Amino acid sequence: MEDTYNNRTSLAKGAKDMVKEAKRHAAKKVNKVVDRAADEYSGHRNYSRFQDEEDEDEDFYRNPPRQDGEHYRDNDEGSSDATEGHDDEDEIYEGEYQGIPSAGDRKHKEGQVALGQPISDASRDRKVLEEERQADEEELAQQYELIIQECGHGRFQWQLFLVLGLALMSDGVEVFVVGFVLPSAETDMCVPNSSSGWLGSVVYLGMMVGAFFWGGMSDKVGRRQCLLICMSTNGFFAFLSSFVQGYGLFLLCRLVAGFGIGGAVPIVFSFFAEVLSREKRGEHLSWLCMFWMIGEIYASAMAWAIIPHYGWSFSMGSAYQFHSWRVFVVVCALPCVCAVVALTFMPESPRFYLEVGKHDEAWMILKQIHDTNMRARGQPEKVFTVNRIKTPKQLDELVEMESESGNPVSKAFFRIKTEVHGIYLNLMKCFNYPMRENMMRLAIVWLTLSFGYYGLSVWFPDVIKHLQADEYASKVKIHANERTEDFTFNFTLENQIHKNGLFLNDRFINMKLKSVTFIDSTFRNCYFDDVTSVGSFFRNCTFVDAFFFNTDIDESKLIDGTEVVNSTFTHNKTGCQMTFDDDYSAYWVYFINFLGTLAVLPGNIVSALLMDKIGRLSMLGGSMVLSGISCFFLWFGTSESMMIFMLCLYNGLSISAWNSLDVVTTESFPTVRRGTGFGFCNALCKLAAVLGNLIFGSLVGITKAIPILMASSVLVGGGLVGLRLPDTRANVLM
Repeated sequence: MEDTYNNRTSLAKGAKDMVKEAKRHAAKKVNKVVDRAADEYSGHRNYSRFQDEEDEDEDFYRNPPRQDGEHYRDNDEGSSDATEGHDDEDEIYEGEYQGIPSAGDRKHKEGQVALGQPISDASRDRKVLEEERQADEEELAQQYELIIQECGHGRFQWQLFLVLGLALMSDGVEVFVVGFVLPSAETDMCVPNSSSGWLGSVVYLGMMVGAFFWGGMSDKVGRRQCLLICMSTNGFFAFLSSFVQGYGLFLLCRLVAGFGIGGAVPIVFSFFAEVLSREKRGEHLSWLCMFWMIGEIYASAMAWAIIPHYGWSFSMGSAYQFHSWRVFVVVCALPCVCAVVALTFMPESPRFYLEVGKHDEAWMILKQIHDTNMRARGQPEKVFTVNRIKTPKQLDELVEMESESGNPVSKAFFRIKTEVHGIYLNLMKCFNYPMRENMMRLAIVWLTLSFGYYGLSVWFPDVIKHLQADEYASKVKIHANERTEDFTFNFTLENQIHKNGLFLNDRFINMKLKSVTFIDSTFRNCYFDDVTSVGSFFRNCTFVDAFFFNTDIDESKLIDGTEVVNSTFTHNKTGCQMTFDDDYSAYWVYFINFLGTLAVLPGNIVSALLMDKIGRLSMLGGSMVLSGISCFFLWFGTSESMMIFMLCLYNGLSISAWNSLDVVTTESFPTVRRGTGFGFCNALCKLAAVLGNLIFGSLVGITKAIPILMASSVLVGGGLVGLRLPDTRANVLM
């Protein structure tokens, strides 16, 4: 009986010592692998060591050291005294009990608990698995960097660069298409002033939700698949929005289109960064940013070339109108369609496949990258030497299942709810120590830069329009006490005021009234045929025995006590009428936006060339501070030419901050949370855009001091916070 007991206790002690020896051996192996990987990065590449280490590890577990009742206390440097003095049957293993931490130690280590609170077996196993996965990810990051260097930078990266550039270009187009079509769409759809401005806010809100959702889904489903879905959603609903007639349906289509394109920025940068080596990452991500600027130029040029041509339209009766701004919306959807087609020929990110344990798929894509680049270099005989890649240990997730008896709608809703909850949990890990402080700084920089940029993007054109309106109003012609009898008006009247006029037996045929106001005037026995009035009103006027045929003169134009006596309205035009063919102000506003986007080109080139030389943080902080200072000089802008010059200067200075922020954000998150973290930051960007549109738009024509001081202060403050971010230039993609 006693021998059985002794044998049992010896066996238990031997098992405990084997566990401790295995843990010590694993820790030493991980440290050795990471150190060797770092050394080999600066020297020659040798991937066979990863296989050798794994073989060595397998041999250890296949042939464990013999115990024979002997303990390895001489070699056990990390043994705990907590187990001493206890009976063997207590089965308290090392790691279950760590004692009470000192009073001054507020940052407890993981797995350390207070006296009398042992960790359960499930919790202990989970923590061990997470520690092993973390070690695997560190090893994979070093190995993957070496593999990408062996694959080289060549034809494959440039092909992916163009495809992802089209997707990023679509995002830039989507941001600016709203501002360009807003005046025409609201006029064409007879939108009242109370609903004016909803279009811009709704699109940004859709992009905000889409950035968070699609960025998080790309960490679960994959970069390529999510990008295909979100780009297809944007292209379909953007194209559909050009044909709908009601303002409500138009808002809905643009909302869903914004939700789709919202995922483009976080996925594109995450995708491209994962096929770039460390020394190429900063420069080529900056070149990729140029496509967003190309989207701006494309949208501005198309708006300038298409929208003012109001003759480019057709109608089906008086109810359905397809004006030139709808043609512009269709043209702006073309980059998105091209991106979807091109993306179908590209593979998934191999780094994502490795993260989710798909070793064979990742190896095939890496071999494709290597062979494509080698063939382009004229070295098709060069062999891809990698035969085994480290994959992190996969952790099982508890997934709540929906009952099979549920209907399809409830199942779909439950699936969406589960996915959103998973994205939320992944996001919360971005705010855990030690990433919490960096995440908060990134959020502040994204908010301040976006608020200043988008706010001024709204304020600049509106200020210029306000200056043009003041100049236009100063040239108004006033006619008083005029008398016209038996005269035919068949030409355009523009920017005029007629007071106390008398019109007898006059004919207004096939004519246009633009910004014309009749005050206290009388129209007796007059004939109106095919008359279009835009911005024109009849105030306190009198119509006697008048006849209206095919005109847009209705109650909204007859205001302030206007009387209609014994007059007839026949076949009135329905809908709101657009402005005229030669609208100089529209040409000028679109041309100004086109100049502003061209001014970004020099700053984009400079930031790409100097990103790795000056550093991300210096360029980010310096660009934001300089753009904030340039905003302050808007105070002295009193003419259109001065405002245009300051617009170009501001755009040229701020683009470097955007490029640097995109690169820093991409490099700040591990692969498993890169899309989620970037998506959250981009969602903050769109939230700041909504706030900027509302605040800056309400101050146009009221005061210059508040917008200028607000933009300058937030940009300078955000730039100073950006200088406190960690330098990510030397980071490998964890």
